[in-house]
Amino acid sequence: MASYLETAAEIARESGALINQYLEQRVGFELKGEYDLVTAADRASEKLIVERLQAHFPSHAIVAEEGSGQDNNSGYRWYVDPLDGTTNFAHAFPMFNVTLALEHDGELIAGVVYDPVHNEMFAAERGSGAYLNNRRIQVSKTPRLEATLTATGFPSRKRHQNVNIHFYYQLAMLSHGVRRAGAAALDLAYVAAGRLDAFWEFALNPWDMAAGVLLIREAGGICTDMHGCPMNLRGAHVLADNGLVHDQIVTLFAEIFQGKFRFPLPEIRAGA
Repeated sequence: MASYLETAAEIARESGALINQYLEQRVGFELKGEYDLVTAADRASEKLIVERLQAHFPSHAIVAEEGSGQDNNSGYRWYVDPLDGTTNFAHAFPMFNVTLALEHDGELIAGVVYDPVHNEMFAAERGSGAYLNNRRIQVSKTPRLEATLTATGFPSRKRHQNVNIHFYYQLAMLSHGVRRAGAAALDLAYVAAGRLDAFWEFALNPWDMAAGVLLIREAGGICTDMHGCPMNLRGAHVLADNGLVHDQIVTLFAEIFQGKFRFPLPEIRAGA
């Protein structure tokens, strides 16, 4: 197990150094599809990661965001996001990361989230705890929803149709605030480190969540879907928190799913 985690961390650091080189060059971006950004840094990082994983673990499956992995029948499967937070990166906004996670027979066993700008390596392996730069981390001790700082995200397309605005508004009104930084893997890592008390989002991909979910579990937190049911990496949504506020958030979310709002959205008045 340790070799998996150590190798993942080594690869993530190498990839992060490569991304930083592209950051200094301020490379341009392209669109994949109608809305999603991709850069030369995404492709170069994924190429490096996939090549390194194939060299170390040639029989393992690799599921990577840009599609260059190898999905086979192996019981071992790597989830790779070579540059989580591409839009941030494209604008030189320093909130992006490299994330890798390993699943064995459907169970997450190792994962890393590496922030190359701040040189922060979040790492976890099943049953051995979660760490930030080799120091043990734990989720926060915040007991009440009203005292939380939470985070979420919105899709890069059809934002105007996304129901998350209702969840965002209710949490923002009830808590110390909601952050929307644009890098889901880092948001999850921050929950594990106690910097955030909770995170939720709709329609993430397995490579966005896998390492962060393991980090939170190993740091003493809880990951479910937004109904409080067991989470699925391919599910419709995720809720991750410190465990102490979990039931409070699930109760609030149940109300919102039913169209019940504690705080109605404000109306816009001319001249306001």
